[in-house]
Amino acid sequence: MAKADIHPKWYPEAKVYCNGEVVMTVGSTKPELHVDVWSGNHPFYTGTQKIIDTEGRVERFLRKYGMLEADGAPADAAPADASGSQPDQ
Repeated sequence: MAKADIHPKWYPEAKVYCNGEVVMTVGSTKPELHVDVWSGNHPFYTGTQKIIDTEGRVERFLRKYGMLEADGAPADAAPADASGSQPDQ
């Protein structure tokens, strides 16, 4: 059993407001919660998130540290034979 007079008042039906409208009801120690972002308007949860990677971070890292040539080929790759045949092994 909880000790008397040491715990904050519990509001089992606290209203959560986003942009002036009630978006959900939760339990809280405050009667009202005002938020800017919640799962109903966050791009990750609504599926409208745009991932923009114009240059390609992996390719940029590999070029920076010399693991990738400017043309996109690995730096340690042997040049291709003009005839297209495989070298003898």
